[in-house]
Amino acid sequence: MASLQFFSIPVSRNPHITRKPVEHPSPSLRLIPRNLAFLGPGLRYIHHGSAKDIKSIRSSNRTEAVTDYSIQVSDVPLLTSSEAMERLKINRENRKGTQEFLAMYSSIFGGITTDPAAMVIPIDDHMVHRGHGVFDTAAIRDGYLYELDQHIDRILRSASMAKIGLAFDRESIRRILIQTVSASKCKTGSLRYWLSAGPGDFQLSPSGCDQPALYAVVVQDKSPFSSKGVKVVTSSIPIKPPQFAVMKSVNYLPNVLSKMEAEEKGAFAAIWLDGDGFIAEGPNMNVAFVTKDKELLMPPFDKILSGCTAKRVLALAEGLVKEGKLQGVRVENVTVEEGKKAVEMMLIGSGILVRPIVQWDEQIIGDGKEGSLTQILLNLIIKDMESGPLTVRTPIPY
Repeated sequence: MASLQFFSIPVSRNPHITRKPVEHPSPSLRLIPRNLAFLGPGLRYIHHGSAKDIKSIRSSNRTEAVTDYSIQVSDVPLLTSSEAMERLKINRENRKGTQEFLAMYSSIFGGITTDPAAMVIPIDDHMVHRGHGVFDTAAIRDGYLYELDQHIDRILRSASMAKIGLAFDRESIRRILIQTVSASKCKTGSLRYWLSAGPGDFQLSPSGCDQPALYAVVVQDKSPFSSKGVKVVTSSIPIKPPQFAVMKSVNYLPNVLSKMEAEEKGAFAAIWLDGDGFIAEGPNMNVAFVTKDKELLMPPFDKILSGCTAKRVLALAEGLVKEGKLQGVRVENVTVEEGKKAVEMMLIGSGILVRPIVQWDEQIIGDGKEGSLTQILLNLIIKDMESGPLTVRTPIPY
């Protein structure tokens, strides 16, 4: 209650704030209310372009902590559109990372841009403030889009489940995506694309949205796929209900928290269990096992996302059965006990392809080393991306 009382006292009469007289007030700041602003870990208030030393009193149950600090705050400028764009450019240029954004399509401006600063989405798009959007991705390898049609089919299913209309028909979407990659000149990377309810307002219902929107971004990332074994943990974050887990929506907060939980525990990813205690999936990848009988075992897709890469792995694994390297391929419920007793365990997804798991919680998987069959499946996927049939490889006309 102490902190609430502190907030209710006007700044001019608050004993915890020392105000120094200002000889030359800035006219531009007369429009700014003279009140406290939540702009950092504590409180600070802006008065005529300078920051004042204040004591912020915080309440935690029945105890109070007093913090003294000083922060320099400058005037908040009113920018023209060209000034705002220039700042977006500077902000983008100052960012460091392994990914480079080469091209973006937006149905809002009806074209493709290669300027990363212009790769933005309207703030009133319901995908932004309501999470009413779906997305998918396709890898770019040696000038080909890998499993483009399979990923388009999935995003259209997701859009239908999310009650999102289409800005274009399927063939138009496909053509736009290919043209966006072509404009990017990217030969290795990924194409990410979204279907949203579109911009319109800040209401809950999309009834005020003019029309659905389509966005696509080409991301260049030359980081090689790793075959190094990783550790996973069991996620304590609740898995999404099947109705939402089977669609690839932008509501990924549970996925994010699950990934963060794993990283906090020194692991690569966290494994979800479904409501019945069976193994489900990782935060953005499927999971599979090789049993002691040399069978490839994968959980079914009725309660989790139907992974395009995982399904391709299942198809390619049939060839290993014919060669005698695998005894069989099974898609059925997997208990935690079965999973931890497997001789090999792997994560499967378009961002990692096939990644071996050598430890789950405190349990060492197999002999604690990268499994040979996991490596074979990774090599099969890479070969499929490089020289597979045209049913999974779409050429890009650069």
